[in-house]
Amino acid sequence: MTATVSTTDIPLNASPVPGRLGFRRKAKAYLALTKPRVIELLLVSTLPTMIYAERGFPSIGLILATLVGGAFAAGSAGAFNCYIDRDIDKLMHRTENRPLVTGEITPREALVFSWLLGAAAIAILWFGANPLAAWLGVGAIVFYVVIYTIILKRRTAQNIVWGGAAGCFPVLIAWAAVTNTVEWPAVVLFMVIFLWTPPHYWPLSMRYGEDYRNANVPMLGAIAGAKVVSVQVVLYAWAMVACSLLMVPAGGAGWVYTVTAVVAGAWFLYESHALHTRAHDGDVSNKGAMKVFHGSISYLTLLFIALAVDPFVGAPLMGG
Repeated sequence: MTATVSTTDIPLNASPVPGRLGFRRKAKAYLALTKPRVIELLLVSTLPTMIYAERGFPSIGLILATLVGGAFAAGSAGAFNCYIDRDIDKLMHRTENRPLVTGEITPREALVFSWLLGAAAIAILWFGANPLAAWLGVGAIVFYVVIYTIILKRRTAQNIVWGGAAGCFPVLIAWAAVTNTVEWPAVVLFMVIFLWTPPHYWPLSMRYGEDYRNANVPMLGAIAGAKVVSVQVVLYAWAMVACSLLMVPAGGAGWVYTVTAVVAGAWFLYESHALHTRAHDGDVSNKGAMKVFHGSISYLTLLFIALAVDPFVGAPLMGG
């Protein structure tokens, strides 16, 4: 299977929105194109990483430039994704109301918007932070659009494993914005999010398995049984928690981060094993799968809140 990219300006929905849209509705459609919920999740990791890298609060100007530039980069990647995937979005209930499917935005408008937003993101990061942060922003966009959306998504069940690396770039961008380099703590945080992505997304693909099968997209949760998926969720969850603790010897983490990583990690491992137990008993419901999905978001949020608080409370447990 290959990704097909059409340049037609004909909306995919059979019943496009009639007449001209008002400004508010059009603006709302453009916002939806950027996948704002994904941006929110990415920004959860950005500011805490900046605070940890600075061991205090960076300047307001640097924070704003990094957050806005990062949000624009993620929004650009999301918009490109919607443009490329508009043929399969119309086949899935979860995505059937996206602006390119409903006709609120034309493919040409979406493509122009994607390029402009990406260019703005790079300019903001370049001049507001530094060139390294800007180049990492370029890498994040390219990875999500080319590696994940075009190359991997429709070809392999491992799509979200490698393609999900795009979602790890915000911690590198944040660290580079503050230090103008990428150091071991940033690499550890990158790997935490990398290992977090499969147990975060695969339960969601279990919930929407029929959607992905209808669109012929080989998400693991859609093409493999619950037992197989739950084993993978457990394995990645263990690797993620173990990796998170590397911040103690490699990143100079203190007791706030360490205790949170242990407690939140133990809780998420419990939920992952509970999913595996239900899968083994043949009793996995959509609600059960989504509980792990939402739990993964809570876990990551708690971990990065602790990361932000950690520099202000106590000393590193080990040399960083």
